[in-house]
Amino acid sequence: MNDIALDERLEADTYPVTELPLCRVLLMDDARFTWVVLVPHQPHISEVFELTLDDQRQLWREASALADAMKKGFNGDKMNIATLGNVVSQLHLHIIVRHHDDAAWPSPVWGIGKPTPYSLDDQAEVRDKLLALIEGLDVAPDNNA
Repeated sequence: MNDIALDERLEADTYPVTELPLCRVLLMDDARFTWVVLVPHQPHISEVFELTLDDQRQLWREASALADAMKKGFNGDKMNIATLGNVVSQLHLHIIVRHHDDAAWPSPVWGIGKPTPYSLDDQAEVRDKLLALIEGLDVAPDNNA
């Protein structure tokens, strides 16, 4: 696994899923939403523009491919992709599958209700499904860019 330390809040609120070429993939511990967080393997970065241009392209490549796979795999109505960093300054990108009948629709998920932690079985099931979706992704860095 990656040796870049995770912010303690990300560490407490997520489960590790896998590693992509640029990012660590984490599952947010809130069973109300299928919600992953991408954290680039870069120390001391808090903003997307602090990444090199190649890494910015790679971040978007990974986020777009994963969001597309998650929308299809979890039958989403809409995908939310965002970086905020107001509470956790370590650069991280949220990818959230949204459904018209989810607990926060149509509002953003932040600050709506209380998170519902995953049971161990449900967390394992979602993680396994994510891993299967990720296995088929083409997110290798584009060395011709």
